[in-house]
Amino acid sequence: MSGEMLERVHSARRPAQFSGGEGGSDDENDGDESKTKKHISVAMRANNYLTRTGYLWPCLVLLLVSFLLIRSRNLVCVSSSYDPVSRMRFFGYEEPDSDFGSLGVPWCRSKHGKTIEWTTKDLLKGLEEFVPIYETRPIRNNMYGMGFDHSFGLWFIARWLKPDLMIESGAFKGHSTWVLRQALPDKPIVSLTPRHPEKYLKKGPAYVDGNCTYFAGKDFVDFGSLNWGNVMKKHGISDLSRVLIFFDDHQNELKRLKQALKAGFRHLVFEDNYDTGTGDHYSLRQICDQFYIRGGGHSCFKDSDEARIRTRRKKFWEKAVDIVELCGPGKAWWGVKGHMRDDFNHHNKAITYHNKAITYAEHFQNSRFVESVLDVYWELPPVAGPSLTHQTRYDPAREPSPIVEDGKFGLFQRLGLTRLENSVFNGYTQMVYLQISAQKS
Repeated sequence: MSGEMLERVHSARRPAQFSGGEGGSDDENDGDESKTKKHISVAMRANNYLTRTGYLWPCLVLLLVSFLLIRSRNLVCVSSSYDPVSRMRFFGYEEPDSDFGSLGVPWCRSKHGKTIEWTTKDLLKGLEEFVPIYETRPIRNNMYGMGFDHSFGLWFIARWLKPDLMIESGAFKGHSTWVLRQALPDKPIVSLTPRHPEKYLKKGPAYVDGNCTYFAGKDFVDFGSLNWGNVMKKHGISDLSRVLIFFDDHQNELKRLKQALKAGFRHLVFEDNYDTGTGDHYSLRQICDQFYIRGGGHSCFKDSDEARIRTRRKKFWEKAVDIVELCGPGKAWWGVKGHMRDDFNHHNKAITYHNKAITYAEHFQNSRFVESVLDVYWELPPVAGPSLTHQTRYDPAREPSPIVEDGKFGLFQRLGLTRLENSVFNGYTQMVYLQISAQKS
């Protein structure tokens, strides 16, 4: 599909604001030059009088004090809040509505340039439908689990694709299972998770689905070890393109991609598609962060423009990464400081399939492999800009433009998003949808 579709899915970056102030253009002042001349003599006479009488300096001091009193109202608002928009405006930095993607958004390249079918209009319509559904969620505080953005993304993708079977690897308390059930009330679900969600019911809210086959607790089997042929036969599935896989298990995404490809699955969603330098596992976003891809690659020079920008943004966004955090020994920035993480980073050391630190050459080859099997790659945009959601975690400079852009409060309110708590917008980590197929020999 052409790049035109991509433009329809993602909002274009906003154009520069008008450079003129409220007084209009310079031409306006030039057009009425006679008025200025009329007041020159009056101003000069007043200045001469104040100078002779000694009242000039007291008047200037009075004007200065008045100016400071007026400005002080804004100072109180800025200092009493961590609101990133207010803080950035006060310090004279670019506003969040205009800096999405300013540090680059590396986008995995598909084999034939194909992209998704849905548009921004479809996403907006979906948001309007999903907000009231989300308000009925059984797990109100899903800490350490999905927030609103990714819940909407998973629901929307499942609704659009309408698979005959949904599989999730990693269920936690069952929120994602509930989201899939809201998308398709009558379709079966297979859930692979080390701890059964019912175990969480003893401590608080959780969700257990009646039409879900659980491989959990003592019956747990890892995604890469399960006999999927038997599972498909049990559910009467002959066409694996009618199956949707959802990964929220914090495992190496390259590993999961290869396992899904081997099993014959085609539609995958990764919940935590961590940006370079962050996260506890090797992600698609990290794999496709390459110099040859637009928005990819990094400089580890501490005096570079990127280093200065990252240092500045660290003051406003909790998950922003400065150049010291990004770069490891030998100026290794790929993955996490040159490391490929896996399994919640439980090993707490650099690992690959060969149990050694990943080299850039290997990182490059990983990207080329992903491209060879990738038919579609689409990162869910943030639902709305930070001036609307008041989120303070993810850095917009590394994200695609939001579905609802900053400044569109009327639309934000009309969609029902003002009814949600601010905290539910803090969990965005570039959820990604993939469509894959085996390499042709």
